[in-house]
Amino acid sequence: MTGETPKTFRVGLVGCGRISDIYLTTLAKFPQVEVVACASLDLEESRVKAAQHGISRALTVEEVIADPEIDCILNLTIPAAHAEITRRALMANKHVYSEKPFVTDLADGRELLDLAEARGLKLGNAPDTFLGGRWQTVRRLIDEGAIGRPTGVFAHVGTHGTERHHPNPDFYYQTGGGPLLDLGPYYLTAMVFCLGPIARVAGMANRAFDRRQIENGPRDGEWMEVQVDTHSLSLIEFENGAIGSMTMSFDIWDSETPRFEIYGEDGVISVPDPDPVHGANDFHGPVWLRTRETSRWSHQPRPTGRDNWQVVENHHGFNENSRGLGLLDLAYAVRDDRPERASGEMAFHVFEVMDAIARAPTAGTYQMINSSCPVPAPLPADFPKSEDANPQEADHAN
Repeated sequence: MTGETPKTFRVGLVGCGRISDIYLTTLAKFPQVEVVACASLDLEESRVKAAQHGISRALTVEEVIADPEIDCILNLTIPAAHAEITRRALMANKHVYSEKPFVTDLADGRELLDLAEARGLKLGNAPDTFLGGRWQTVRRLIDEGAIGRPTGVFAHVGTHGTERHHPNPDFYYQTGGGPLLDLGPYYLTAMVFCLGPIARVAGMANRAFDRRQIENGPRDGEWMEVQVDTHSLSLIEFENGAIGSMTMSFDIWDSETPRFEIYGEDGVISVPDPDPVHGANDFHGPVWLRTRETSRWSHQPRPTGRDNWQVVENHHGFNENSRGLGLLDLAYAVRDDRPERASGEMAFHVFEVMDAIARAPTAGTYQMINSSCPVPAPLPADFPKSEDANPQEADHAN
């Protein structure tokens, strides 16, 4: 197989909403993957999307899932429909890559993992932002011992929801939505990628408003009911003993706090979020490092702000919005019979963590996490070139 050009991995898109544009733009850059059909509940919406992105066929959902020429379903439906579409695709012997969250019910998640395993199919899931250059740089620093043994982590997102920029934000405030399920997957996946699986959690939550008003687009001024908590605080303990805290909120008008930090015996890695909506939620951006040595000031005045932080050089690719990268990696994983990095196992583990955080305020106790997951291998610095040139030497580690 060495030196062979991989056969095209044929993908059928289900769900033609706003998020599909960046997936289709990213995947169009790679000849190894071809989106050959798209579908949504609105056939006209599918036709428009197909015309915009040069997709040959606009079909019904049933037709895409049943098509024997399609290898994989890209599931970009709303959260409440994720499990059903994924189940139907697996039953049709299709690999699946889905948007986050993995599911909205733990039983559904376990069923889907078991079904994929029984049928020998790959089941991948967003977010794949941890494959971007910023997060690969963070992982490299940890693996190289730049901060010594990691001991803690902190994540904070303070934003005031989605109604200011999304024309149809209702689902963010319905079952399956809220800041924990919407933003939490990015931050928790980054934590697992850098620190490993999570052992137990605690949490508190509330909501500031029972109704919220859409502030853009054709529905400007329309009111929505809020069915979920919109301000979530959590405590997290990892299997390796590290501990952390996380705030995910749609109820904060502004904050100077947003950032993601990992603390170690010998230093700190900081991922600043200039825009609180786009931090672990993105592939790129600076990584700051402060070590034991650079934190010693002797009798000199202590530096403030960004002074004395080292901006770490980024040697990795994908320093732009590259949603869909996880699906490209899954295509190679199918070809080479290796684990996919943005895996269903990790997505299920992250969902169980979020589900436990959401249950913790009512239970009033720490919630133990029953699942675990393999920690994904770092992405080769020259991916996908390394996979094309010599697939047998691709990194198969978990």
